[in-house]
Amino acid sequence: MENFNLTEKLYQDERLREETITINERSCKWPDPINDIAYQGLVGELVKTIEPHTESDPVAILIQAMTAFGNLIGSKPHWIAEADIHPLKIYSVIVGETAKGRKGTSKGIVTRIFNEVDEDWTVNRTRSGLSSGEGLIWQVRDASGENEDSGVFDKRLWIREPEFGSVLRILGREGNSLSGVIRQAWDRGDLSTLTKNSPLKARGTHISITAHITQDELRKYLSQTEIFNGLANRFIWLCVRRSKILPEGGRIHEMDLTPMTDRIRESVQAAKSVDEIKRDEEAKKIWIEVYPELSEGKSGLIGAVLSRAEAQVMRLACIYALFDKSNLIRKEHLLSALALWDYAENSVRYIFRDKTGDNVADRILEALQESEDGLTRTQISNMFDRHKDKSRIDEAIELLRKHKEVKVNRQDTGGRPLERITREAKKASGLISHNSLISQKENKNELSTNSFKSS
Repeated sequence: MENFNLTEKLYQDERLREETITINERSCKWPDPINDIAYQGLVGELVKTIEPHTESDPVAILIQAMTAFGNLIGSKPHWIAEADIHPLKIYSVIVGETAKGRKGTSKGIVTRIFNEVDEDWTVNRTRSGLSSGEGLIWQVRDASGENEDSGVFDKRLWIREPEFGSVLRILGREGNSLSGVIRQAWDRGDLSTLTKNSPLKARGTHISITAHITQDELRKYLSQTEIFNGLANRFIWLCVRRSKILPEGGRIHEMDLTPMTDRIRESVQAAKSVDEIKRDEEAKKIWIEVYPELSEGKSGLIGAVLSRAEAQVMRLACIYALFDKSNLIRKEHLLSALALWDYAENSVRYIFRDKTGDNVADRILEALQESEDGLTRTQISNMFDRHKDKSRIDEAIELLRKHKEVKVNRQDTGGRPLERITREAKKASGLISHNSLISQKENKNELSTNSFKSS
């Protein structure tokens, strides 16, 4: 039996592998294929089973399977950081290159798998159509004697949004409470509204979200407010694209998935009896090594989106462990979570390339992309029809200079020096990756990233 290398199998087209976007000598590369350790264990076997029969990116299959599992098992399994309890709720956004990126095709296959694991949950506890905070709370509301409402007993809810762009547009409406309720649901699970008439409450909720959107829609509709108020950093953002062309579709409908779904069901039942999840000694050592980098704050828009890295990694690691019917996070579970998070970091850097989170600075960057010779401060002021005062423009330029996006060039004119703002001509900086740590484990024969064998 030969080794099965998912990465090589899916990305044989070297042109796609090396695709870059180049702007004024700066390049931003589509994220490198995820390290194969992300596909270890039972969830990895699930991806391998599905992958030959879909054009979906395996990353999309992976994150949806993990999100579904984390919701299905409920809020009892958790890990603790200081005084904060973290049930295994995952919010993820699957970001396609275009509408043809096959973002949503993975949804149907994962749904079929989990429908066989627990049909009642799939039918009754999965929803779409986010529109307001009150509407979301209603799906998991407590009983109300005043309104003779028996409420909702099952507090689990998996929200699946095939058109996340529509949700982002709703978030931009003044007075809409959805953003705040989504943030509450990720943090604590106790939700409420402050409306005077018929206030809603929901305690002990367990809400997970999977959404789909294109890059262009995301960059257009995700506002600076939602990025910096903490909504964006509660989501895991993943770039996906079509993995292969199947003119006649796959044959998954002809497969007997019972052995796989039986094993997942066993893992679900085992997970429901687990309380606090901890790391074993080997995983503790790895965590001590990676925690400083994960928890270190990063500046700017990208830093805001990635600022919950340690919490996201631990939630993922717990799900990897529970898939394998383990109440301890072992080294392979933590390394798998780190590999998936590395891919998410690379995705964020690609999606939000040339975005700072400052609308004036971003407008200046866009203009500089179209100007080979750069722009003077006067030209920049004219761009805004002189509606931005000098101090505001100076602040934006200084932000760009601090992030090494631009440089300020002084030109001798024989009188007052002329300042011209140009783009920094450099390659996009490399991401510090945990893949080196995974490679060290491989070299010591402690771990194999070739998790799958072809049959």
